[in-house]
Amino acid sequence: MKQQNNVVVTIGQRFPITAHKIGINGEGIGYFQHKVTFVPGLLPEEVAVVEATQVTDRYIRAKIHKLRKKSPQRAREVPEIAAKVGGLEFAHIDYPEQLVYKNDLIKQALEKFKPRGYEHYQILPPIGADNPWHYRNKAQFPIEQLADGTLISGLYQANSQTLVDLPEMPTQSELTLSVVRRLLPILTELQIPIYDAKTNAGIIKAVAVRESQLHHQAQLTFITNSKKMPHKQPLLTLIAEKIPEVTGIFQNLNQTKQGLFWGEETWKLSGDDYLEEQLGDLKFLLSPRAFLQLNLAQTEKLYQVVAKFLDPKPDDQLLDAYAGVGTIGLSMANKVQSVVGIEEIPGAVADARQNAKHNQITNAVYYTGKVENKLPKLQAEGQYFSAVVVDPPRVGLADSLIQTLLSAMPEKIVYVSCNESTLARDLVKLTKAYRVSKIQMVDMFPETARVEAVVQLIRR
Repeated sequence: MKQQNNVVVTIGQRFPITAHKIGINGEGIGYFQHKVTFVPGLLPEEVAVVEATQVTDRYIRAKIHKLRKKSPQRAREVPEIAAKVGGLEFAHIDYPEQLVYKNDLIKQALEKFKPRGYEHYQILPPIGADNPWHYRNKAQFPIEQLADGTLISGLYQANSQTLVDLPEMPTQSELTLSVVRRLLPILTELQIPIYDAKTNAGIIKAVAVRESQLHHQAQLTFITNSKKMPHKQPLLTLIAEKIPEVTGIFQNLNQTKQGLFWGEETWKLSGDDYLEEQLGDLKFLLSPRAFLQLNLAQTEKLYQVVAKFLDPKPDDQLLDAYAGVGTIGLSMANKVQSVVGIEEIPGAVADARQNAKHNQITNAVYYTGKVENKLPKLQAEGQYFSAVVVDPPRVGLADSLIQTLLSAMPEKIVYVSCNESTLARDLVKLTKAYRVSKIQMVDMFPETARVEAVVQLIRR
């Protein structure tokens, strides 16, 4: 039991609440006796009787017990699985309204961090998906063996280590799911040991399946606790026979007990070295750990916005920071003088170089390292960049990189962000020397609370 300002709430207690807005994790936010309360699945202006699931000095978390007043924005059909696993936090909202709420999450983040001039930023109408379902071109699913020997594969329940079997996942591409479903009987038949976290025994922990929409093919990687692969030859033979769409099979060693999905070491078991995919006019070769956006159709829209905001010129020298496998930089290469990409994952850098070669692009070079370390060295060697694209992970830009950019002062920066909070935080520093011209939300992850935004920054 916790108490603050005479508010006494116990776990399991029920009380009425009205949601006023949506939070960054997709939950409805309301107040019970002036105490902030987070309720997953509750929409603004909806009234519900809720049940407290967590109580702290600062907030209450609760679940819906009974919905008393429904919003007209509530989706008529909600996948049953949405209540069990992550990745469907917005599935209870009509899709057009999801876009409105996501744009509002950007505004909320700006209001919280208050970068210079934020009240006057031009936030453009969001760009939604033509089909908000079955867009994820990659599945990363743990595998577990039940007491009766049955194998299940899917995602964990929120905040737990309880694995939910997923014969269907409405945001996942049909091929990636189909590969997993056909693989489980093969593993069962061959009695390949499945990893058990409690005993730290067994071999196969998880699988990663990536789809090529271009060729309707798949790349399969086993994440294992050991370098061994029992019954390897029969396994490869049965996969070739039962899952002919799989053109490359790999093994990745991850002996950590918790946390990261991927280990550092990956090797091929059979088939093709790469999976080929097309974005715009270019074709990209992807190794198992290569980063590619999960939503191909929306990625093409995203890159069109990046190109429009960057406004590349024939004499531009472009820095592609956090370059991945080179998709953004290479898509601009024919419009600029040169492209320099920096990426810290060696395998991705190898892929980027391979992709430049694959598309006969000769004015792009790629370096391995952290952007904040490599960029100052390039500048010390006399390299100047007139245009910069940054596409960092969710943690945002390293502070040292922001300082480097502020000292280098490229004419224009395009910031591609997958986290509106770290974006708003970074803009506080960047707007000391740059003004925010436009912000465009592109919905890369329909049915989730994830926000992808492109920001145009012009030197003051």
